[in-house]
Amino acid sequence: MLATLPATSEEMRARGWDYIDIILVTGDAYVDHPAFGVALIGRWLEAHGYRVAVLAQPRHDSPADFTVFGPPRLFWGISSGNLDSIVANYSGNGKVRDQDSYSSGGNPYFGSERIKKERRRPDRATIRYTALARAAFKDVPVVLGGLEASLRRFVHYDYQQKRLRSSILTDAKADILIYGMGERAVLEIARRLDHEKALDRIDGTCVRITDSQIKDIKGHHFLPSWQEINQDQASFLDAELSIDRHARSGEQKVLVQQQKSMWVVQNPPAPPLLSDELDRLYSLPFSRKPHHLAGDIPAYRMIKDSITIVRGCCGNCSFCAIARHQGPVITSRSEDSVMAEIRQLTMMDDFTGVVSDLGGPTANLYGVGCRLAKCKRHDCLNGGICKHLTMDEDRYRSLLARALKVDGVRHAFVSSGLRMELLLQTPNLLEDILLKHTPGSMKIAPEHTEKEVLRLMHKQGPEVLEKFMVKCRDIGRRHRRKIHFTPYLISAHPGCRLADMKAMAAKLAGLDLEVRQFQDFTPTPGTIATAMYVAGLDRDSLASIYVARTDNERRQQRKVLEAFRPVAKGRKGSKKMVKNKRRRN
Repeated sequence: MLATLPATSEEMRARGWDYIDIILVTGDAYVDHPAFGVALIGRWLEAHGYRVAVLAQPRHDSPADFTVFGPPRLFWGISSGNLDSIVANYSGNGKVRDQDSYSSGGNPYFGSERIKKERRRPDRATIRYTALARAAFKDVPVVLGGLEASLRRFVHYDYQQKRLRSSILTDAKADILIYGMGERAVLEIARRLDHEKALDRIDGTCVRITDSQIKDIKGHHFLPSWQEINQDQASFLDAELSIDRHARSGEQKVLVQQQKSMWVVQNPPAPPLLSDELDRLYSLPFSRKPHHLAGDIPAYRMIKDSITIVRGCCGNCSFCAIARHQGPVITSRSEDSVMAEIRQLTMMDDFTGVVSDLGGPTANLYGVGCRLAKCKRHDCLNGGICKHLTMDEDRYRSLLARALKVDGVRHAFVSSGLRMELLLQTPNLLEDILLKHTPGSMKIAPEHTEKEVLRLMHKQGPEVLEKFMVKCRDIGRRHRRKIHFTPYLISAHPGCRLADMKAMAAKLAGLDLEVRQFQDFTPTPGTIATAMYVAGLDRDSLASIYVARTDNERRQQRKVLEAFRPVAKGRKGSKKMVKNKRRRN
């Protein structure tokens, strides 16, 4: 097999290929880098002997682009890209975005002139691409995957349309949907279709069935149906909590949800890749560059010198979908595998000597494990760190130290988010990161400071941030180093009132933390917080809670933080917390 995936019919002919096994369709420009999901899946399939083509950002006004390779022999693999298409196209307040970091030059439109306003990535791209693939070659199976499909696999809320929608599988009328990290499932689908076998009972997949077929499903759990959820939106929170508990428990039950006319059946989750399997995946021959037709991709510039060292998250925050998509089980790559990728990075002609990030969804989950052979909770940080959670700070310290010793590496930074409660338990690792591996400022994610809001966010209480700041500043004083922090904050989370925002602003000022990065809560598919937003109910007690729904309510909360952004003062650019006099939206 050749080292690069084809993306044009000319490349296909140059290889001497007269057919393609699998065509992967994506709403992103194609970047052959392991931080891009389509690249990971494409290389994985290629490594197992399949001919793979990537159709990146096809025109969606006709099926013409979907015919360029001819029909795939096995299946279409369709994804919206690294982002949900609605998240990519609209802000949390429903405004059309005029930038797309996964498109050439950040331009979300086809062509340089934006008169027609035809976006490169259509809204609900997975549905639109499926329709075009069917129009091009109606008898070829369609497999949905990626973040959009994974998080919209059941009844879900669409914040752009402000309404509940059916499963994307039934809306798209595809053959099968892969949820979570799809390496095992996509390979099993390819093998079955290659041997003309049925696509039933594949771990990590969802299928749609009729009323007459439901009686054949064994060991299943019924979720509230489309009809029940639309009659009583409290059922939506019930459904999301059931999906969440099932995902964390590792149970092998089948989840079933009735849609408008069909049923969605979720098979048990696929086992996560083991450490050596993750090592093999990241050792595949990625060029680590955009395809020559892709142009300048802003998202690539941000991550080109980063390396993923860990997969999964056991934090289970209400507003986050990482545990739902990547799973709650932590898998860490071996040190040798990471060093091999760093050495490959140093050979890139544009490498500057800086590894921008050695991280993942949460960087300091690297090396974390569980003492239990089978855990049905996988909710390791809420209410205090679980007694069964194992932390090996020396393993991560060793990896960071080895990275700095690789020839050609000047700096090895940790730019991913960090869990403060874990860093408090690993003081030597915290000191190493602060003094040797922080690029300017440390990114932390308190999200809020008020106890009740943090509870609804499914996070530990406000004392964590206070203890963390004391510890970090003590390290700074001992080493005569000024430590800078970039706290990530959320306004208008379900249950958060204007008074909570004002209390948070006061506490941040008291802790001498500058307000730099924050956003309004966005009710994206696949999170418990979105279900609380829709139902207006507390996730724990099911009591009614306040929800900031109107633009004015959300704006008022946002203004509290905007007023305390740092503003440059004086010729030397010193900054202090002052009222922001700039025009606000």
